[in-house]
Amino acid sequence: MQKWPIRKLRPNKPGYTISSGNGIRRAIQSVNAQNLASVKFLHCGRFLLAGFCLLGTPFSLKVRGDSTWVYAVQISASVQTSPAAITLRWEPDAYGAASYTIFRKSRDATVWGAGTLLSGSASNYVDMSVAAGGAYEYQIVKVASLGYAGYGYIYAGINAPLVEDRGKIILVVDNTYAANLSAELMGLQMDLAGDGWTVIRRDVSRSDTPDKVRAIIVNDYQSDPAKVRAVFLVGRVPVLRSGNLNVDGHQARPMPADAYYGDMQGLWNNPSYLPSDVELMVGRVDLFNLPGNLAPAPWPSELELLRNYLKKDHNWRHQKLHIPRRALLGNRIGDASGLAYAASGFRSFEPLAGPGQIFLANELDSAPREQRWISMVTAGAYLLSYSCGGGDYTSMSAMGTHGQYFDVWSADIVGQDARAVFFMMYGSWFGDWDSTDNLMRSVLATPTMGLTCCYSGRPHWFLHHMGLGEPIGYSARVAMNNSTLYKAQTNAFTRGVHIALLGDPTLRLHPVAPPDALTAVPGAQGTVLNWAASPDLVVGYHVYRAASALGPFTRLTSALVTTSSFTDTTLSADPKTYMVRAVKLESTPSGTYYNPSQGIFLAVGGGTGGQITIQTSRGPGGLTLRWNSRVGQTYRVQGNAGLTKTNWTELSGNIQGTGSITSWTDASLPAIHQRFYRVLAP
Repeated sequence: MQKWPIRKLRPNKPGYTISSGNGIRRAIQSVNAQNLASVKFLHCGRFLLAGFCLLGTPFSLKVRGDSTWVYAVQISASVQTSPAAITLRWEPDAYGAASYTIFRKSRDATVWGAGTLLSGSASNYVDMSVAAGGAYEYQIVKVASLGYAGYGYIYAGINAPLVEDRGKIILVVDNTYAANLSAELMGLQMDLAGDGWTVIRRDVSRSDTPDKVRAIIVNDYQSDPAKVRAVFLVGRVPVLRSGNLNVDGHQARPMPADAYYGDMQGLWNNPSYLPSDVELMVGRVDLFNLPGNLAPAPWPSELELLRNYLKKDHNWRHQKLHIPRRALLGNRIGDASGLAYAASGFRSFEPLAGPGQIFLANELDSAPREQRWISMVTAGAYLLSYSCGGGDYTSMSAMGTHGQYFDVWSADIVGQDARAVFFMMYGSWFGDWDSTDNLMRSVLATPTMGLTCCYSGRPHWFLHHMGLGEPIGYSARVAMNNSTLYKAQTNAFTRGVHIALLGDPTLRLHPVAPPDALTAVPGAQGTVLNWAASPDLVVGYHVYRAASALGPFTRLTSALVTTSSFTDTTLSADPKTYMVRAVKLESTPSGTYYNPSQGIFLAVGGGTGGQITIQTSRGPGGLTLRWNSRVGQTYRVQGNAGLTKTNWTELSGNIQGTGSITSWTDASLPAIHQRFYRVLAP
C-alpha cells in the first residue's frame, strides 16, 4: 500500500499551473512590495486561517505556498424583489484576470446560454432579467492573466418556490438487522414522508447478487418513471465492482460502483465509465467491516453504528443539531500542477457557506497541533468540510498528528468525533470505500454529526444546487452524469463508475425546526388541529392529510396558515393521518427560497387497532413500558399512585407510534412503594 511522496507533490512553495509552468511562483516573486501587501491582505481576509492571521497580521504567500483557490471562481449572491435583481459577487484573482464570462441557464437545461463578457477587473454582476419566484443557474469562467482558467457555479433565486412533493424513493434495506432496527427504520420512513417523499421499501439479503437487487429497483422505476427519483441503500446492500480504473495514480482496478443502482437504462458489462446517464439519485449507508482496528477500543457493532447513523439523520432533519454555516478546508496536495483537487471545496463552499466562512487548516509540516484539520474539525462544528492529502484506505497525510506524514486515521475521525455534516475528501485509495475501516465510511460512524462523504477531485463534485434546497443526492447525480457541462481546470475521470455518495441522498443543507405537539379535536365543523409553533422565524404552516402515516399526503391549506390552528371541514370517521410542516423564507449566500420543515404527524380515527397491552421491564435508566401500537397514532402515558384514584398525571406528553411496538421509559420513578400506569390513544 503506497502513499504519495508528500514532499514531492506538496512542496512548501507556491504551486504551479499547467499552462504557465511556475508562472504563479514567478509572479509572486516579481510583484513589488505594495502589490504583495495587497495580495497578502486579500488572502488573509478572504479565508479564516488559524494561526496565520492573528490580530490582522497578514501571512506570507511564500510561507503558505498554496494558491489552489485561484482555479475556482467563488461566487455568492444577494437578491432583491422590487425591482427584481440578482447580484453575483466573487473574489478577484490575486494574480490578475484577463476576463470573466457570465453564463446563465435554467436548472435542468443541458446547455448554457450566451455569455456576457466582463473585464478582468470585474468582481460583481447584476442580472435584472430575473423575476421574483424564479431560480437561475450561473457559470462564471475566468481567464487568468497567467493563462490558467477558473470556473465557478451558483444556483441563485429570489423567493424560489416551495418544493413539497419530492417524488418516490426506493428504500433498499439489508434485512440482516431490519428487525433489530424496526423502530429506527420506520422513523426514517416517516422522516422521508415528512420531507415530501413517497417511500417504496424493499428488503434484500446481503447475499443477493447486485443484479437481483438492481432488477428490483428497475421494476419499481419502470412502474412510475416520472415519479421515482432516488434510491437509498441502507446496510450491507450487495456491492458491485466494475471496470478497471486507475483514479489515483497507483494501479488500475475494479471500483465499487453504486451508480449501477441508479442507472435504469444502461447495459452494464463491466464498464469503467457509465454506459448511460443515471436516472436516480443514489446514496448508501454501509457500516459493515468497521472494527476500528487502530482505535484504543473497538468501535460499536455494525448494528449499533447503523442505529446511531439513523439517530443522527433524524436529529439533523429535525434541527436538533445547530451547526454554524461555515466550512473547513485542509489541502496538503496543493494545486498539483493545475489539477487543483481542492478547488472542489473552494468552488462549492462559497455559495453555501458564504464569503469569509471558509476556514483553512494548516497542513504544513511545522503546523501547531491545534491548527491541523483533525484538531479544528473536532474543536468546532462545520456544515461542510473538504480535506485532501496522500492516503491509504484508513489514513490521510498532514490532516492529523500521527507519524512522519502527520496522518489522520479513521480511528481519529470516529474516536475524536469529527464535527462536520457534509464531507468531501480526496486521496489515494479513498475511492475504494468498500474496505476495512475505510476513511470515508468512518465519517458515517462518527457519534454526532457526520452524515455524508464523497470522493471529490477525480472528478470534481459541484454542490451549488444545495444552496436553494436541493438534496445532496442531486449533487451526486450531477457528478455521475457530468461530462463538460460543469467544468474545472482539469476534470479527470468524469462519468467514472467509482463516483459515489456515502450517506443519505435526501439530506438537505438547511433544516427548519418543525412545529410540535399536534392535537386533533372533533368538532361540529370538522376536526380542529392545533400545534405548538416552530421556534424558527417561519412565514406559516401547511397542513396535509393522508390515509396512512406514510402517505402520499394531500395538502389541505390553499395558502400558508399564519396561526397554530386549522380546521379540516371534511366530515369522515375513516382513519387518517394529518401532517403539519412549517415554512421558512430561507436566506442563503445563494439567494432566498421557501424552505419546508419536516412534517409532524397525528393519526386519528379508526381506533388503535385493538386493545392496548402493556409490558414493563426495569433497567438502569428507569422503568420501560412497551405496548402494541399503530404507525402514526399518538399515545400518552399517565401515572397514578393507585387504581382507585381519579387524578391521573400526564407523564410522557405525546408519543408517536413508529411501528408495531412503541416504548417509553420513566426515568424519574418516585420514592414511593408503587405507581400505576395507563396508555391512552387520543
